[in-house]
Amino acid sequence: MAEVETRPDTATVDLPEVSQETALTTTTNNEVAAPTEKKVKKIIRRKKRPARPQVDPALVKSEAPPQTGVTFNIWYNKWSGGDREDSALSQTAAKGRCNIALDSGYTKADGHPGAYFCLFFARGICPKGQDCEYLHRLPGPFDIYPQNVDCFGRDLFSDYRDDMGGVGSFNRQNRTIYIGKIHVSDDIEEIVARHFAEWGPIERIRVLNTRGVAFVTYVNLANSQFAKEAMAHQSLDHNEILNVRWATADPNPMAQKREARRIEEQAAEAIRKALPAEFIAEIEGKDPEARKRRKIESSYGLDGYEAPDEVHFARGPNAVNPRGREGYELEHEQRLMLEAAEAAYTAEGQGEQQQQEQQTGGILSSSTLAALRNAQVAVASKPKTAAPTGPLVAYDSDSD
Repeated sequence: MAEVETRPDTATVDLPEVSQETALTTTTNNEVAAPTEKKVKKIIRRKKRPARPQVDPALVKSEAPPQTGVTFNIWYNKWSGGDREDSALSQTAAKGRCNIALDSGYTKADGHPGAYFCLFFARGICPKGQDCEYLHRLPGPFDIYPQNVDCFGRDLFSDYRDDMGGVGSFNRQNRTIYIGKIHVSDDIEEIVARHFAEWGPIERIRVLNTRGVAFVTYVNLANSQFAKEAMAHQSLDHNEILNVRWATADPNPMAQKREARRIEEQAAEAIRKALPAEFIAEIEGKDPEARKRRKIESSYGLDGYEAPDEVHFARGPNAVNPRGREGYELEHEQRLMLEAAEAAYTAEGQGEQQQQEQQTGGILSSSTLAALRNAQVAVASKPKTAAPTGPLVAYDSDSD
């Protein structure tokens, strides 16, 4: 083998591996430019973790609470009738508390649209975890349920309970909850906001510092229902036991106007979604040229004519505006084909019936005549009574 001489004026340079597509560019100073490295962005999609059991299933025991009444209701697991103590004063601390950051996850209910939320998850005592049949997460703005049930699937009533507890009423969209028995301190408003903001976006908080009472209004109805169950019999920064109830109607005129304005905004948003976008832009003045374009398009080739709104913005196969007929042509053709096939079938059936009548020579069909021939009907005739004879036949009575 030939030996390779190593000159003292040369040096070994380690070059990075370059593909055939990358060319080495040389400069006047005999320096080799390093190829540009391509940055590749890796998209890591983390799957949502499964919901964890909040309590150990082996420790779950179904035992009755201490007796405070006459009758024990096995459905609600509480005593009722003839309460010995005040229900507001005999509250016991909750057995658990939900931690949204740690307990949330997917369950069997995530694959079913319209599933309800887990009541035990809200209270922090669900032992099933990912095997639960209900949702283990916070309600969102798109979680909308019928008016007669809450987010947990429980039936609502026509009126509230006397103590404003329980499930609630379907006659009023109540998004405000009442919190009582709060430990009075200087930063009570900050404490209430920190604890109750965990259950959803809050619209307004009102705190009565000297009385230890707060009113929290949520943006969404489902969040208020979830927060009421999650904070019932809980404590804030101190060892108090909260009394969480539904709030009564606010008698403040400003609050009533605000609620009426909110309902009007919801109705306007629903109407805005139902109407065409160009019509909304014209009404709200977002498109300044919409009026001129509307005047030209709605004339339909007639000078001085402008179609009304119900004609110009109509939708369906019979709409005058060509835009309104978009997407309905195929449906209209299918309907015409079905009508034509039905008419042909009816005409064919009538032709067969007329042909059968002509063959029989009467209004009865051949099948009906055959059935009448095979039927044997025997009619029993009554025997005629013999006419009486004798000399006294023409008299009316024996006395004559």
